[in-house]
Amino acid sequence: MNYKIILDETKLKDFINWLPDLKNDECYYLTLFSRKKYCNTLSGDKQCLKRLTTNKEYMFDKIKQLECEIGCYKQNGNPIPQEALALYITINPRSYVKATVNVLKKFIDIILQEYNDYNPHQLVLSEIQTAKSKTIFYDIDFDNVQFDIIKDEIINKNIINPDCLYVLHTRGGFHLLVEIEKISNEFKKSWYKNITNLSGIDVTNSDLMPIPGCHQGGFTPYFEKFFIIK
Repeated sequence: MNYKIILDETKLKDFINWLPDLKNDECYYLTLFSRKKYCNTLSGDKQCLKRLTTNKEYMFDKIKQLECEIGCYKQNGNPIPQEALALYITINPRSYVKATVNVLKKFIDIILQEYNDYNPHQLVLSEIQTAKSKTIFYDIDFDNVQFDIIKDEIINKNIINPDCLYVLHTRGGFHLLVEIEKISNEFKKSWYKNITNLSGIDVTNSDLMPIPGCHQGGFTPYFEKFFIIK
């Protein structure tokens, strides 16, 4: 019996198709976590089980490869339960060029010192994670607040043009994605302050969000364009 990462293939494939296309030097960065808040028998809030980079073409297959035999993911030697798993993506592309420059600087620094158990492979992945190529979306994470309340506030207060917004519904709330290039001129100077003053915000500009159609603590996140939500 294997772990189940993909819960809704259609939702996942639609999301992958929607993602902005990448340049040759760009990638998307994915992380599989186990979360204590989804399984209280675990210790620590969050444990990284697997992280990888991919383009759109191979993303589905690479996610499928995470569905290994139950028990292969462990914490302190104990198998991690299915319900603890959550798969995340950095919604803005990462730059291999920026990461390479940064990791070379880090390697030069650490190679001149006594070895302290560093793992070059993990160091490279960490640099890729932080090497954002460009900001296409501003990601705002809302917790413990109903989406309809925030939706009504945004529309009634005319905070931003809704056609630049997307919403990802998650187990504990939702992520509001703002597509920067589509913000109307009338809101360019005011949208950030007005949106970040809304109630229920957990993290602003988080850039790391659950993947639609994939497991998130027993929930299947789903993704919609803001203005067509009824």
